[in-house]
Amino acid sequence: MTLAEPVTTVLTESLIDRCGQRAAGYDRDNRFFSEDFEELRQAGYLLLTVPREFGGHGLSLLQTCHEQRRLAYRAPATALATNMHLSWVGVAADLYRMGDTSLTWLLDEAAAGEVFAAGHGEVGNDLPGLLSTATAERVDGGYRFTGRKMFGSLSPVWTRLGIHAMDTSDPERPMVVHAFMPRDADGYEIKQTWDTLGMRAARGDDTILNGAFVPDRYIGRTVPAGVLDPFLGSIFAWADLLFGNVYYAIALRARDLAVASARKRTALAVSRTMAYHPEIQHMAAQISLEIEAVGPHLDQIARDWSDGVDHGQSWASKIVAARYHAVESAKRVVDLAMDISGGAGMFKTNELERLYRDVRAGAFHPANAALVHEIVGKTTLGIELGEQPRWG
Repeated sequence: MTLAEPVTTVLTESLIDRCGQRAAGYDRDNRFFSEDFEELRQAGYLLLTVPREFGGHGLSLLQTCHEQRRLAYRAPATALATNMHLSWVGVAADLYRMGDTSLTWLLDEAAAGEVFAAGHGEVGNDLPGLLSTATAERVDGGYRFTGRKMFGSLSPVWTRLGIHAMDTSDPERPMVVHAFMPRDADGYEIKQTWDTLGMRAARGDDTILNGAFVPDRYIGRTVPAGVLDPFLGSIFAWADLLFGNVYYAIALRARDLAVASARKRTALAVSRTMAYHPEIQHMAAQISLEIEAVGPHLDQIARDWSDGVDHGQSWASKIVAARYHAVESAKRVVDLAMDISGGAGMFKTNELERLYRDVRAGAFHPANAALVHEIVGKTTLGIELGEQPRWG
């Protein structure tokens, strides 16, 4: 696979532009990106990762990252929320290509128009997916789930919510149950809590599970607690690398806005535009130095995943490192872009003001900074990720 390989895209420049024009209004009103979502759905964007034999476009992780990067350049919150659906379908597609047909039903449902979202965020759990504060109770025909989920996305439109919870019926062998809760399930409520610093259009309200019943047909996996299997590994690969590309796109947009500003700004003590001020040039160089390192890093890890490169036990470290690198660099780029823009960046009418807030959300995606350093540090030192103690 090469970056020059042609990709069938439904993401036209006019569609991207319309999403970009609506982004500020969604942010200002703290409103879900309804118009964007409908346009993207009608264009077939939600079918990007559905394999061609199921009626989709069959994009790999690398190819999907590039499409999301294009969308996020103008509408980062729209792209961020759409990640949730594309990730789940991508996970199912990966398993299918590996000969695991356990989630082919998900591919069929995605092709038929179902919308998948992620409900894994939990207060007090820094190992989402591997552990859970929620409980899963085995009952006739399925499981009942109890707990509270936060930091999802697509709350107004999902039809299948990916959730996980602990089944501790055997205290010696606790299991994590992964399920996809249908919208018409009983025993849950969506509590409108989404009023955030940035990424406001994503709309990730809390979902409260009060014994919500999910039938066996929608149980995706039961995995021993703390174990990272191919299903979970694929979740982290798709989610983290798509996240990373959203924040990389924010950095690209912030750079371009800062450059345009510097080329127009003037000052009494500068004979030409601020682009000729040595310190502005220094900051512009710092921006480019950050950006030049991020894009190739994201592309290489996504390419390796798409091509099936065997990195063994290093995969977790490589995935979280790429996402962390992208987010931290994007934050530095946006800060520098604000410095270059001057006081204009303080105003709500300036796109940089929104990007300054949007980029901060990157720190809250799993894995957080502490867990990233734990994963990368243990991998570097040759320590098993699940080995205890974690401190002391």
